[in-house]
Amino acid sequence: MLDAPARPRRRPRTAFLAVAATAALVSGLLTWPAAHRADAAPAVFAHPGVTVSQGQLDFARTKVNAGAQPWKGAYDQMMASKYASLTRTAKPRATVECGSYSNPNYGCTDEREDAIAAYTDALAWYITRDDRYAKKSIELMDAWSAVIKDHTNSNAPLQTGWAGSSWPKAAEIIKYTYTGTWANSGRFATMLRNVYLPEVINGSNSNGNWELSMMEAAVGISVFLEDRTSYDKAMAKFRTRTAAYVYLASDGDLPKTVPSQNLDTRAKIVSYWQGQSTFVTGLTQETCRDFTHTGYGISAISHIAETSRIQGADLYGTDVGERLRQALGFQSKYQLGEAVPSSLCGGSLTLGLGPVTEVGYNALHNRLGIAMTNTQRLTEQNRPSGSNNLFVAWETLTHGDNPS
Repeated sequence: MLDAPARPRRRPRTAFLAVAATAALVSGLLTWPAAHRADAAPAVFAHPGVTVSQGQLDFARTKVNAGAQPWKGAYDQMMASKYASLTRTAKPRATVECGSYSNPNYGCTDEREDAIAAYTDALAWYITRDDRYAKKSIELMDAWSAVIKDHTNSNAPLQTGWAGSSWPKAAEIIKYTYTGTWANSGRFATMLRNVYLPEVINGSNSNGNWELSMMEAAVGISVFLEDRTSYDKAMAKFRTRTAAYVYLASDGDLPKTVPSQNLDTRAKIVSYWQGQSTFVTGLTQETCRDFTHTGYGISAISHIAETSRIQGADLYGTDVGERLRQALGFQSKYQLGEAVPSSLCGGSLTLGLGPVTEVGYNALHNRLGIAMTNTQRLTEQNRPSGSNNLFVAWETLTHGDNPS
């Protein structure tokens, strides 16, 4: 079957092949050519195409202009935030140095927040058509592209992943919808290619949220650069890591692993899963660490799946969608206060999932019609969702009940 000529793809067969490919890739038995993969780079990239599409932007703009909720409230929240300030001054530096938990913090917060601000201003431009916001977004992107050369210290890969997830979201909107000029867009592209992409593209063997965030950045950057090779490489790592991050009963007695981590015994796997030895569907590799880091991983999974959908390959119908659905539901029920069994993390969880449910909930519940009672309750309870000040921002506005 694998050597047969390619046939016109029907979605059910595509989904089946994608799951089969993932299983083989995770086990290290197979590497499929890009032509066989459901998540391969498109022949022609769609723009704007990183996490939010033109159709989604148009839907949000229409709802805000009509004063409809929850979008108008989400928009007002965004515009009242520090990220939408037209008096913001960028704080670029040549070397951003970030240690563990951002200690030391030499430019870490400044970089992440300037990137979120650039994205915020791009959204503000799109909805208001006020040139000042597009120009402010460009000002922030230009300031950093003129200066930054490197990320250093132990958190450099994660920091690059976080900031590198926001920059291309801003750049996509400005480059492909702003009616004015962006003279330094080429320099910004060079910054992404030379400073950000090399730091994230090869992945990480740290906790799973690291590699997932790094692949989110790599995928988004690849879309902006129209770099099919990097896109395919990042997607392959993403598929393998997602399968190793969220457990499904169908995985067997133990979670899947990333081959490069050499988690070749049960003891090693249990240790990597924060000491958890009972594996249940929806559990993530970091659930027993805390829900905040788990939320980072879940958010990155949803963002990459959304970008892939915009680019023409719907991963929500593959194991990625099922793992995302189960992870959202599992974490949501405990975030909402359900009693924790003694078999889960010793009966104690550190909550704090963050504003990370809108994208996955919209894709799986609203588009695909899957019942997600706990995720729905948590999502609606948290609206409008704001920013985690790292790489998530304004997703009730962009994705809340958005059919596009």
